[in-house]
Amino acid sequence: MSTLQKLSLALIGTAVIFMGANPASAVSLTKGGSTPVAGEGQYTNIQGAKTINFNDGIAPSSGNVTYSQTNGIVQGSVGGEYASPFGNDSKYLTISPAGDNVAGGTGSVDINFSKALDYFGFYWGSIDTYNFVDVYSKGSLLKTFSGSDVPGAPANGVQSGNENNVYVNLLADKGETFDKVVFRSNGRAFETDNHSYKVSSTSVPEPSSMLGLLAFGAVSAGSFVKRKSKIA
Repeated sequence: MSTLQKLSLALIGTAVIFMGANPASAVSLTKGGSTPVAGEGQYTNIQGAKTINFNDGIAPSSGNVTYSQTNGIVQGSVGGEYASPFGNDSKYLTISPAGDNVAGGTGSVDINFSKALDYFGFYWGSIDTYNFVDVYSKGSLLKTFSGSDVPGAPANGVQSGNENNVYVNLLADKGETFDKVVFRSNGRAFETDNHSYKVSSTSVPEPSSMLGLLAFGAVSAGSFVKRKSKIA
């Protein structure tokens, strides 16, 4: 086997190891680190994050952020249908099971981002076990969280107090990103407000791009070996 062939195989092997050591992006859920605003509930305190608070009664439907459904923006509480997050008198987003004849009866809301994020947060009111958050990157599901995953929250639907009304942070692992968040609920209801997000400042090469770079390196190294052998 020639020196070039050996070098090429070594570089491709390195690429395989690199790809295996860097699985699909991962994300974690934490709570806390929020800033309360009188009458509007809790806001993020993550520096550089942009916030959507629904106070104008709409959700973005174009641009950097796109919400698939906007008919679940409400204010106040309606018994048996939805309840304002604790300390929040402003407008917020509610979701109920698909086909349910109440506000937000769509089952889910997709939030798509034109640029990859490393952070997304929201104020989660009256947390329930049947509330779910799905996090995606380029069409692949990275992680699903339920109300049961919020640290310290009883997830029993209690509408008052800070224990079951929590600001939640979704954080991408170092060097990783996500570009879609889905809120869904199997029961009445999933109430959230003050959605915040931060565009990632880093860009991770795709595995295919890395293979291309390594292949180029193999060719370049091969040329170097040939030149060296001629000189010798």
